[in-house]
Amino acid sequence: MNKTYGLTVVKDFLISYSYSPSTNSTKTEGYRFESCRGHKIYMHNPLETPIEYLKGVGPARGELLRKELGIHKYADLINLYPNRYIDRTRYYKINELQNSGAEVQVVGKVIHLKTVEQKRGKRLVATFTDGTGEMELVWFQGQKWIRENIKINVPYVVFGKCNSFNGQFSMPHPEMELLTEHEQSLRSAMQPIYPSTEKLAQRGITNKVVNKIMQQLFIETQAAFAETLPHALMQELNLIPKKAALFNIHFPKSQELLAHAQYRLKFEELFFIQLQLITKNLIRKHKIKGHAFEVVGNYFNSFYQNHLPFELTNAQKRVIKEIRNDMGQPAQMNRLLQGDVGSGKTIVALMSMLIALDNGFQACLMAPTEILANQHFSGLSELAKPLGINIKILTGSIKTSERKIIHEELQNGSLHILIGTHALLEDKVQFYNLGLAVIDEQHRFGVEQRSKLWRKNDIPPHILVMTATPIPRTLAMSLYGDLDISVIDELPPGRKPIKTVHRYDSNRLKVWAFLREEIAKGRQVYIVYPLIEESDKMDYKDLMDGYESISRDFPLPQYSVSIVHGRMKPADKDMEMERFAKGKTNIMVATTVIEVGVNVPNASVMIIESAERFGLSQLHQLRGRVGRGAEQSYCIMMTGHKLSNDSKIRMETMCSTNDGFEIAEVDLKLRGPGDIMGTQQSGVLNLQIADLVKDRDILSLARHHALKLLKEDSSLSKPEHAALKHAFTELGKKKNIWNYIS
Repeated sequence: MNKTYGLTVVKDFLISYSYSPSTNSTKTEGYRFESCRGHKIYMHNPLETPIEYLKGVGPARGELLRKELGIHKYADLINLYPNRYIDRTRYYKINELQNSGAEVQVVGKVIHLKTVEQKRGKRLVATFTDGTGEMELVWFQGQKWIRENIKINVPYVVFGKCNSFNGQFSMPHPEMELLTEHEQSLRSAMQPIYPSTEKLAQRGITNKVVNKIMQQLFIETQAAFAETLPHALMQELNLIPKKAALFNIHFPKSQELLAHAQYRLKFEELFFIQLQLITKNLIRKHKIKGHAFEVVGNYFNSFYQNHLPFELTNAQKRVIKEIRNDMGQPAQMNRLLQGDVGSGKTIVALMSMLIALDNGFQACLMAPTEILANQHFSGLSELAKPLGINIKILTGSIKTSERKIIHEELQNGSLHILIGTHALLEDKVQFYNLGLAVIDEQHRFGVEQRSKLWRKNDIPPHILVMTATPIPRTLAMSLYGDLDISVIDELPPGRKPIKTVHRYDSNRLKVWAFLREEIAKGRQVYIVYPLIEESDKMDYKDLMDGYESISRDFPLPQYSVSIVHGRMKPADKDMEMERFAKGKTNIMVATTVIEVGVNVPNASVMIIESAERFGLSQLHQLRGRVGRGAEQSYCIMMTGHKLSNDSKIRMETMCSTNDGFEIAEVDLKLRGPGDIMGTQQSGVLNLQIADLVKDRDILSLARHHALKLLKEDSSLSKPEHAALKHAFTELGKKKNIWNYIS
């Protein structure tokens, strides 16, 4: 194996980059090795050496690399993987160039240099020729150094982006290398291009410089990269060694070796993430105590047998069974409940709360906004009314006198269920015996906020987190692998699919005529805008202008229009919402504040203005505000004619499906995981090489093998797992994790 892509290749590489004889050089295994000229090297682990000690870096560059790329030590540099690779064996002739902005490589000579005055400063221009034509090399910075060092009529290889203006080709700030030096240093057909910043480029830390210090890193460390994966796993999956993978990710000899290196490093990264998540789950299930609840009781049975307003779907029944099983164990439940808009998560949450009440415990539900908290309070109070349950709400707008009563009833146990916002997290909110905490729209809360609920009882309450934002399976496996996941994947019977169409602004008269027809049938309409005030920079409809226009097109007394946005006082907002909910207004003009928390079954039309301004997840959430009654509902997305490719894909996706999980998969491909994660898992997916969209198969494989390995050896105590355990601990994925696992 080593003969193909392991140490032999590394040795060849080191030979090719060995230095001239020096009193500080030593010979190791047949190739020369340059010392660090007196700098301190952490010989027990060279990769822990501070980056400024690397030859070619020094204090100034080291500080820049720390600030700009987060590179503090050798290990950080070795994990700075290239963004892409360029074939530097291909040379273009000037008469072959095209105005494509592509990166090209040309061999020729500089025959003339001149300084050109411009409005701001000067630019240095070199006339460069290869015999087939001429082009300009242009510098706006570093002109003095270039003028002093550039050689006239000497063959150079120049590389950079080729531009064209008035038939004249130019290359700004090209990489330049003497042809003789280029031929000596070119060891790979595939040259790596590393992540960079504008400040690094300005300070002379070009891609060429990064490439050279990466070469130096391999020399100084003697490629001392310890293996991290078990030998049996590597053999089973035909993975190349860690040393070979790191060498070929930075200096690939071929496309095939690069593919081997990328696969190995992607698998390792995802494998360690899954080990972390699964291990956290093991800790919770085995070490974090929880209340073991009886799953049969008066509240639960009475509600299910006598007061259930509709037949539960099979998906709801399955999820409730999963939750009942969890709450019956003497370990804390930590379950994520995913369900599309209108799938019936609220009734599942209530029935879970009733299990806690049957066991003499209290329950709470925390929502991210007052609107949503009030919506839950209204819905749950109505459902629980026949059971005589004491339910109250606590938000920022609750009066002091009411708060006092809530605090007293919470502490003496007479308040069964408390619904609220972040106000529930306050230290003065003390429960008599909290047994279940439900968190809605969990991605809007941070990890620390959730953990505060744990401390509301000596033995942590069971946790049920809910989201109406479907999370693709690929992302859920990486973000919530430490949670048990339940999915409500069917809608209640009788719901008609919402008809979704895309219309351009030029179709507005026809759309308005359709609204009048729906209102004449007694239906109501939402019209949502992306902005509150007009912006000179963005050509989009704004809320206030839209409200005035709609009020003119749908005038009193025949029509009545409400308006709601985030800058309104809570009382005014609630009043407008209530008017619309009671049918006193026909049209609700709003921003995305109505994305969650409004339930008006009579509203049958959702108009989304400037729909190209919204992400797929938001569009789907907004659409979910209609379709809650028995009548046919519609979602009309209005846009201008000029749309980006991504916007077109979003419009087409919304029109083709109502499936939130299918939409989430497309959203993940368009936006990546960062925007979908929310604040809760901020920082968890700091992926260096893997891609959750492109590498979903590798992720599934990594999770399978992580589960298999931990099932066989949960503490990684077997001798063959010693290197894996050491690497896992060193990565710091979970501090002191092995103290908790037997």
